[in-house]
Amino acid sequence: MRWSGQEITVEQGDALPGLAKLSNLVRSVQTPEFAGITFHEVLAKSALNHVPGASNALPFGWTINPYRGCSHSCVYCFARNTHTYLDLDSGKDFDSQIIVKVNVAEVLEKELARPSWGRHPVALGTNTDPYHRAEGRYRLMPGIIAALAASDTPFSILTKGTLLRRDLPLLQAAAERVPVDLAMSIAIYDDELQQSVEPGTPSTAARLATVKAARDAGLPCAVFMMPVLPHLTDTVEHLDRAFGMIAEAGASSVIYSALHLRPGAREWYAAWLAREHPDLVTRYREMYGGGSYAPKEYRAWLARRVRPLLRKHGLDRKPVPALDPATGVPRAGERLAAGAIADGTQVRDAALARLRPGASADAGLLAAELGPRAAAGLQPTLF
Repeated sequence: MRWSGQEITVEQGDALPGLAKLSNLVRSVQTPEFAGITFHEVLAKSALNHVPGASNALPFGWTINPYRGCSHSCVYCFARNTHTYLDLDSGKDFDSQIIVKVNVAEVLEKELARPSWGRHPVALGTNTDPYHRAEGRYRLMPGIIAALAASDTPFSILTKGTLLRRDLPLLQAAAERVPVDLAMSIAIYDDELQQSVEPGTPSTAARLATVKAARDAGLPCAVFMMPVLPHLTDTVEHLDRAFGMIAEAGASSVIYSALHLRPGAREWYAAWLAREHPDLVTRYREMYGGGSYAPKEYRAWLARRVRPLLRKHGLDRKPVPALDPATGVPRAGERLAAGAIADGTQVRDAALARLRPGASADAGLLAAELGPRAAAGLQPTLF
């Protein structure tokens, strides 16, 4: 089935049963350019997601998620379980059944025009990557960027997608009006392992080149080295190579954290581990048998290993500036100095414990008592 010849008003009768929950489903699309992937196009009722917080220790903000599900297919992705809300599984379906909000830019423009909109910082990429492969077809981000800039709304983008480079001119123009913060997620610096763990993502080299391109364009661009995989990417050799490559790319900052395995991701990662590294299964059971997060002892060990490597590559020269309570990234207008580093492993357990039952934490969740030490958290996809 080709993209051409499909009208947006045509209802598709063969959508997956769980998608009947989406009253705004327009059509389901398959195309040879994306073999094995089905796109379920919906008309979004809202674009801005408000993640409410109950205290200053858990500040929540605003996010935009143009897509749900992700063809990056990262086996550790924390957002996998969100697909079960539509009776889709958190494994193969998350990778291949993609929800697309085809009118998200138009809806966003209307929401930002409301007199009540306070021009709060908005984060993109806190759940599904806004620059995964589907964006090459749907081109939702240019309209989103334009709407945010025109409304004088500061924003941040976290992505693994090198398609970000397509929009650098738009981001440069936006940065002339509002603060724009970019971050590239690059967890693995071994090509074979990277393709095994993140089979749908661009290569590490391509992502680092995108960081450099953003920096050459005069834009801030951090690297999120998340997650560090125990017994796979936590060796001195791997970390040393990673920080060297990050420094060479000119990243504005580095943020790292150890792997966490929530339901959905936990089972999918365990299956991958048993298939590709069966010798590590017992070690992981011991580490993650008590919960989703790596033991505090491991996180402290990792920090001790990382610090001298940061010094070696000149990545610890500056303190991390205050993080914006709305997004968990540096405050709008306050750029990360070259070489800044945040350890994203310190606060998730305490922060999540304070959440009301059933709530999820926004990416970059911040515990006030730990100041500017960020923790990469979770962001629900809301329709």
